Amino acid sequence: MVDQRKFDPNFKGPIHNSCTDILCCIIFIIALLGYFAVGILAWSQGDPKKVIYPTDSRGQFCGQAGTPLEKKPLLFYFNILKCASPLVLLEFQCPTTQLCVEKCPDRYLTLIKAKLGSKEDREYYSGYCKDGVNFTRLILRDGLCPAMLLPSKAFTRRCLPALGRMKGGVVVVGNETTFVDDDNNRVNATELLDASKKSNYALEARQVAMRIFEDYTQSWHWILLGLLIAMAVSLIFIVLLRFLAGIMVWIMIVLVILVIGYGIFHCYMEFDSLKGEPGADVTIRDLGLQTDFSIYLQIRQTWLAFMIILAIVEFIIILLLIFLRKRILIAIALIKEASRAVGHVMSALFYPLLTFALLGVVIAYWAITAVFLSTSNEQIYKVFNNSDCPFSLETCDPKTFNTSNASAQCPDAECLFAFYGGETIYHKYLILFQFYNVFLFFWCANFVTALGQVTLSGAFASYYWAFKKPDDIPAYPIFSSLGRALRYHTGSLAFGSLILSLVQVIRVILEYLDHKLKGAQNRFAKFLLSCLKCCFWCLEKCIKFLNRNAYIMIAIYGKSFCTSARDAFFLLMRNIVRVAVLDKVTDFLLFLGKLLIVGIVGIFSFFFFSGRIRAVEDAAPALNYYWVPILTVVFGAYLIAHGFFSVYAMCVDTLFLCFCEDLERNDGSSERPYFMSLELHEILSKTKKVEEVS
Repeated sequence: MVDQRKFDPNFKGPIHNSCTDILCCIIFIIALLGYFAVGILAWSQGDPKKVIYPTDSRGQFCGQAGTPLEKKPLLFYFNILKCASPLVLLEFQCPTTQLCVEKCPDRYLTLIKAKLGSKEDREYYSGYCKDGVNFTRLILRDGLCPAMLLPSKAFTRRCLPALGRMKGGVVVVGNETTFVDDDNNRVNATELLDASKKSNYALEARQVAMRIFEDYTQSWHWILLGLLIAMAVSLIFIVLLRFLAGIMVWIMIVLVILVIGYGIFHCYMEFDSLKGEPGADVTIRDLGLQTDFSIYLQIRQTWLAFMIILAIVEFIIILLLIFLRKRILIAIALIKEASRAVGHVMSALFYPLLTFALLGVVIAYWAITAVFLSTSNEQIYKVFNNSDCPFSLETCDPKTFNTSNASAQCPDAECLFAFYGGETIYHKYLILFQFYNVFLFFWCANFVTALGQVTLSGAFASYYWAFKKPDDIPAYPIFSSLGRALRYHTGSLAFGSLILSLVQVIRVILEYLDHKLKGAQNRFAKFLLSCLKCCFWCLEKCIKFLNRNAYIMIAIYGKSFCTSARDAFFLLMRNIVRVAVLDKVTDFLLFLGKLLIVGIVGIFSFFFFSGRIRAVEDAAPALNYYWVPILTVVFGAYLIAHGFFSVYAMCVDTLFLCFCEDLERNDGSSERPYFMSLELHEILSKTKKVEEVS
């Protein structure tokens, strides 16, 4: 174990002798340059339109402005039954001809009826055939038209059969229960249902996403207003905490209990009001997965689950408050001292805005790069056929396919667009570029967080180690600390964030493997994977805790990351009881403050967006899912509250480490006076008493 600090009469606070972890700084800069290069390469190769518009068998975008298909926004399948093939999962494309059309078929019509019918029928049918079709040719053999048209509806820009059910549960399409497909095989409508589901396995999620996007377009200004209210409430709370720390903490505790108690009461009232309602006693398991999430709020079991969860949370909080009542009084005194520090460094309250802005840039760059990388593949065409063919699933060129050997040997084969891919060096290493994009996202995001922690801890350390407060505090503590962090400690911040990023990437890989093994029957593999996920989750939490304290030591002593992490660890070990008594209890109280702000904003947003406030009922927007803006406001309110309270949390952690350092360096005599205030010294005395009682 590292020895305790010795008295140093020249120590006056944050030190910045030289640059730390230079090698890691160089590696980080090179990695950033590589990240920019990957972004530029992706932007030059990618095409986001591939995400927005469906593509026909030639790889052309349906409905894209400025193209011949601008007025044909919908995708039509010649034979939807082919979408039930396993090829759909392997190639992500139905092995049937696909055309862009103006509108989906609205009636049942076979090719034979159209050919023998009126001119109007032929013109209507030709709208779903390849260009230049002539009904005097062998249309079906040449694959120019579908064997039949089915009444269809547009779903995420794709024409899918409008399936219905008669009495007895028989599936029908246009009052027909059976059809003849391209190969003269009679099939029933149930097979169409299965094919539609398989062709549509990812489209339902996309439809939900489109509805959510529509809700955002309708309610974004109200969401913004809710976030501004959350910011105002957080700022008011922090300002009041500065002047009335003790009173505000007790008010916060009482209000948290009352807010959760109201949540329990509201859930019970909803649960009781649904008693006897038709369908309200259906279980969530019987209901299954529904795209309209408001349905879940119409069954009693949902409200019962909410009520039980809130009751458990309420019970745990009350139990913790009872057992920690003595430690809470000490933690309140520490929060009062932190309030004095924040009062002398008021600019620290606005630093989270810079962190949010930088994180926004990192997230936006990652998201845009990911979209361009995922859409930078080229159009790949493959041979699709119904009979045996040696060229099946081989790559082909639609321009020369009719004169190729594949066309001659396999008359029924077609060269259709299969998927987006490529055989260039760029496409071969595309998966590595995606991985690099994810890894650099974690690294950059953790670096931004680390920069904020070092900046705040450096500013609050300047306050603590100022012997005459506030005269000895630097004029601009936040700017001075930010300058020191960027000039001297970029390498150390990159080193700490790199270690954390490696663990986070491993966790992402484990989550991916867990998703892939969901259908597997190997219980040992599932158990091993669950253990690994748990271990790496714990490891990530430990690294975050060590990094946070290491950054504080970096801000104070200006040493390298490893040295600072070691010093912080052993300093905490020498004061392990004080960590439990002061630091963690204070974190719990600050968490209650965040919970209170989120609860207040969440309750008001729920009543507003659900239209339960009659005074502003007309102002509430009409939404598909009113929970979308509610969850957005709640999540945003938590981030905002976390941003403001993180300043207090960082202040408490910094003062605590400085406090422990001060105890080891000095003894309170005139030769070695404490830098701590009299109030902090009293906290020390109280802590000793608690330690003795414990």
